[in-house]
Amino acid sequence: MAKMMGPRFKLSRRLGLNVCGHPKAAKRMTKGTARSDKKLTEYGKQLLEKQRLRAYYGVLERQFVNLFKEAKKSKEQTGPALVQFLERRLDNLTYRMGFASSIRQARQMVTHGHIYVNGKKLNIPSYRCNAGDVIELSPRGRKTDLFKENYETNFVTSYPYISKQEGFKATLVSLPNREDIPVEIEDQLIVEFYSKNM
Repeated sequence: MAKMMGPRFKLSRRLGLNVCGHPKAAKRMTKGTARSDKKLTEYGKQLLEKQRLRAYYGVLERQFVNLFKEAKKSKEQTGPALVQFLERRLDNLTYRMGFASSIRQARQMVTHGHIYVNGKKLNIPSYRCNAGDVIELSPRGRKTDLFKENYETNFVTSYPYISKQEGFKATLVSLPNREDIPVEIEDQLIVEFYSKNM
């Protein structure tokens, strides 16, 4: 399975955004280290926003392009629809619900079979969850101290579209609205980027 690897903190500094979610990632973000600190052309700004969103969710270019095409065909506005599709990925929701301390760890948990959706084991990180889906730790995962500690300590932010339950479970109660998704991205720039380059 192809995935984005490489130094996360360095990527965060270059993109000028904490794309890995680690509290120490922004520690060395000083003026002049990010690409956004330099004078960028319109194309440069669009490319930067696209790279930021891709890095935030850890998605490769081909997957990202396919999601963009799907978002373009949806009834919603393309930009918000794209972000919503990414937010509904199983690896991302595993992270948001507090089972993992990062999206990378969440992806590994999913591929190793530690996550169940509606009572069934799913090992596809890109699986798109729907409203009403119940996501939970597998019986094997509940015996792992790291996962238990994650669930008890990592859910620091409440999201209106997620409901946490007892017994290492959480529910996607509704489809996320764009304003509720904590990603600092200008969606329209990504739409403009692909409109010119597809």
